[in-house]
Amino acid sequence: MDGAQKPSEKRLRQSERRNQILLELKLRPHIRITEMAQRFGVSTETVRRDMDRLSDDGLIERAHGGATAGRYYPDFHQRSQDRLEERRAIGRRAADLVRPGDTVMIDSGSTTVQLARFLAFAETPCTVVTNSLTVAMTLGQSPAAEVILCPGDYHVSEAAVVGTDTVEYLARYRVDRCMIGASGLTQDGITEAVRGFAAVKRAMLAGSETSHLLIDSGKFGRRGLSQVGGLSGLSCVVTDRAPEGDLADALATGGVGLEIAR
Repeated sequence: MDGAQKPSEKRLRQSERRNQILLELKLRPHIRITEMAQRFGVSTETVRRDMDRLSDDGLIERAHGGATAGRYYPDFHQRSQDRLEERRAIGRRAADLVRPGDTVMIDSGSTTVQLARFLAFAETPCTVVTNSLTVAMTLGQSPAAEVILCPGDYHVSEAAVVGTDTVEYLARYRVDRCMIGASGLTQDGITEAVRGFAAVKRAMLAGSETSHLLIDSGKFGRRGLSQVGGLSGLSCVVTDRAPEGDLADALATGGVGLEIAR
């Protein structure tokens, strides 16, 4: 038994540590770096890097000496009941932009589900990569759509997967276009409030030749917790009403097109 590692000395892998951090934040509002370092038997710098990565992925909110679980944001079901007619119109217009044979990344959201519905109704031949179980099930009803569902950590309230595995999986693909939603849009760019979604959107934008943001006008001027990126990464915005003021100027300056759903 000489040289054998005792059970108490067993070190968790990086992914296991990060999952434990997420689990702990479901049980209490704040955890400290020093406490986690002692529990895992690693340095405080290692835990700090873990927390920084989870924060970059939008899964936690960094706080002095540790991390918190983040702020409240309405879940998928709650958002699905709001501005339904606007989101249906946006989904219908976005579906018209998908050409037969296109490869498409679609992220999770109440508006992107409307896009999936209209693609399924139209039986548009396409290959879709998504992190949303709802999008996957909706498009799965179409005989013309091939659906690829990402792996990852299941986000119960959003019926979607997020995390490092999801982002790394998306990085394997290069597609014709992506269709993403967002919590807010300002002249500074796209923001997201749901934990883990910002990193997924960045991966989809990076892997797409053409990028479309599906967002209703009620989110103009809003800012979410996590920055997804600037306006330069967008090809066009699909919305129900043309923006005004600084946002309109910034979109025009950045060469971002507008598709107004009627």
